[in-house]
Amino acid sequence: MMLDRLLQDIKISSGEDSGSAVRLREMVGVLRKHDIVRGVTPEKLRMILEDLGPTFVKLGQVMSMRPDFLPAEYCEELMKLQTEVAPLPFSTILDVLEREYGCHWDKIFDYIDEEVLGSASIAQVHQAVLRTGEKVVIKVQRPGIYGIMAKDIVLLKRAAGIIKVLSRSQDVVDFNMVLDEMWTIAKQEMDFLIEADHIDEFRHLNRDSDVSCPEVYRSFTTAHVLVMEYIEGIPIDAFDSIRSRGYDINTLGRKLGENYVKQIIEDGYFHADPHPGNIWIRNGRIVWLDLGMMGRLSNRDRTAIRKAVFALANHDTFEMKTAVLSLGIPQGKINHAALYQDIDALMAQYSSMDFSQLQMGRLTHQIMNILRVHHIACPQGLSMFARGVLTVEGVMRLCCPKVSFVEIFARSLSLDFKRNFHWREELEKAKREGYLLMRKSMQLPEQISDIIKMTMSGQTKVNLDVTGSEEPLRQLDMMINKVIIAVLCAALLLGSSTVCTTNMTPKIMEIPLLGVFGYFAALVLSLRLIWDIHRKKK
Repeated sequence: MMLDRLLQDIKISSGEDSGSAVRLREMVGVLRKHDIVRGVTPEKLRMILEDLGPTFVKLGQVMSMRPDFLPAEYCEELMKLQTEVAPLPFSTILDVLEREYGCHWDKIFDYIDEEVLGSASIAQVHQAVLRTGEKVVIKVQRPGIYGIMAKDIVLLKRAAGIIKVLSRSQDVVDFNMVLDEMWTIAKQEMDFLIEADHIDEFRHLNRDSDVSCPEVYRSFTTAHVLVMEYIEGIPIDAFDSIRSRGYDINTLGRKLGENYVKQIIEDGYFHADPHPGNIWIRNGRIVWLDLGMMGRLSNRDRTAIRKAVFALANHDTFEMKTAVLSLGIPQGKINHAALYQDIDALMAQYSSMDFSQLQMGRLTHQIMNILRVHHIACPQGLSMFARGVLTVEGVMRLCCPKVSFVEIFARSLSLDFKRNFHWREELEKAKREGYLLMRKSMQLPEQISDIIKMTMSGQTKVNLDVTGSEEPLRQLDMMINKVIIAVLCAALLLGSSTVCTTNMTPKIMEIPLLGVFGYFAALVLSLRLIWDIHRKKK
């Protein structure tokens, strides 16, 4: 009944067309099927998104990268979302190609394999051969997917009141913010020219390493069709094939870890979806596939990540707190004492742990959970970093458990420090800082004298901020507001009763209109006061 009523309200308020109304009924039908009014578990949320279709699978993938919004158990469950969807008919693929190129497909390609290499929520992939003889892969966007996703997101925003995913601490997920981020990422993935730019930038940054990615055929690439080099290799988790070709899986795993750390620490530009299907081996080299979702880290973010790792290694809670604050943007006043306690509790978990056993992905999720609890927003690049590190660690544990990603990470940080350390520059920096310290020290007696004079003349003002006092003050403020509402109710009732003893006009049912308004206002305020008290008891 509640879902039916909400469905009717949305249709009436928004004036949906027949197509949107049908889609909305489908969405509500899925929610009813999973009995969403009884609450949402991580597994139930995953099944709901899978049943709602490709648009919502993409939404779930984005949500799994936001441990600052969703509790860890939800993120872990959403990472299991099925990415494969039913393929489009081959004739539809040919229609899209001919519409994009403005000519028959055989003017560009000598052959296109009807068998699908992969079919995801946004695009479908086929193997082909160019007229010039090169083997290629063509990635073709699903026709009309932009309009379908845009409509689904609008409908989901209007129905967002239905889906409230609660953590155990009763934090409510801000779906509108997640939807906005998902739509931004999806629009980038739906423009294949942007993905082509990603591939070219990645290739340029890794030109001197033992890592590569497919070459893009720019002359045949459009916003809806991406033509890339065909990679003849094997996935990194095809262990039998790797052994049969004489490759050392530990060497490959070490190359993978070193390159991913390079992407994060040196480049600040990294693959955001490094699952085994996107990591192939060709002639002993690692080839990264599907560069549609790439993450970026600013210099500030990379510096904060370095600080966090060093602080954990040295068990320095204060330095870790500084790093955590550098990683996010406070959305309100921070309770620094509570934040310090939470970080200290986090550090205690790792106090006796061997550093080689540390899982960077899990640590990053824990840090982002602290950010969420203390209402500190984090940039999109950091959430992609958390998802990427968690995924690549899982790949390395699966493929080469003897290789430690965190040791590679720590060693890279050490090498980065040594590489960027120049004793002449450090000496000049020390001279400048020493000179500034000397100047400030010479001004110190004068400043102390000014403070004493101002204090003696009564001009000194001290601002005292007691940490932890915000909550009692807020409770007191709410209590005073309730008292004021109660006094207003009493005044309105007394005033209206007094007005009713007069012959004031106009009247409604022999009661002065002013008195009716007073009684009505008192009723509204009383109901609000009762509701606030009832909600507080819960």
